[in-house]
Amino acid sequence: MKSYTSERLIKKAIIYAVMAILGLIAIIPVWILLINATRSTEEINAGLSLIPGAGGFSQVMYNWKALTNRGFQIQQGFYNSAFIAICSTVLSVYFSGMTAYGLHVYRFKGRNALWGLILFVMMLPPTLSFIGFYQFMAQVKLLDNYIPLIIPGIASAGTVLFLRQYLSSILSIDLIDAARIDGAHEFRIFNTIIIPIITPALAAQSIFSFVGSWNNFFAPFVLLTSDSKATLPMLVQKLRGDIYRTEYGGIYLGIAVSLVPILIFYALMSRFIISGITMGGVKE
Repeated sequence: MKSYTSERLIKKAIIYAVMAILGLIAIIPVWILLINATRSTEEINAGLSLIPGAGGFSQVMYNWKALTNRGFQIQQGFYNSAFIAICSTVLSVYFSGMTAYGLHVYRFKGRNALWGLILFVMMLPPTLSFIGFYQFMAQVKLLDNYIPLIIPGIASAGTVLFLRQYLSSILSIDLIDAARIDGAHEFRIFNTIIIPIITPALAAQSIFSFVGSWNNFFAPFVLLTSDSKATLPMLVQKLRGDIYRTEYGGIYLGIAVSLVPILIFYALMSRFIISGITMGGVKE
């Protein structure tokens, strides 16, 4: 009995140690980012540090002035990035959920072929088709526009895959049939019955979609040309355009500020995931 107890303690200790190591690996880069936001350019060039800079709050204010005095339109960048990220996230999770629902519930000719096509598209690198996508946007005169950054989010193969597998594990077709017998049409069934059921999955995919759209640099950099439409990652990249002196402290501060909306969105969405897990863990 003692050997069994000691063996369990050893396993638990190993699990906690691995979790602690993985947690440190995830936290340390963010911690270094926050620390560098409090340091001067000279201190950053001198080497890595895990403690704040000697200047303290005054150095943070200096970095902020260096950030804003170089044309860093942080309010406009926040608005542009938030608008694109929120719109693309809402469209992605809603229409992907609808697609996953249709593939799971309906039986139609070509269903398996369509599912295979979605899986094939998911395996293709997004940059592979970007040249053709850019040429198409140029032909329809949608360059320097938010539409090419928002509308393609509707066709999210990875989100469809996740949501369909989630529906396969929790959704009973009898529930759908009962709603149809009561006279509910298909859109009402999806909006009032299916969406509340898959809310934890939608919240999880919303986090991934929002973070991916917020941090997206390549597509906006290629498609957008107006400074007034630049996203926050584009503005941060432009801070390195000074040939005389690069204020790395200001750059790190700008990156740190850009993380705030991601943390807020994660905090808002994670409660839906936790509440869904809690509800699913209660048996009557």
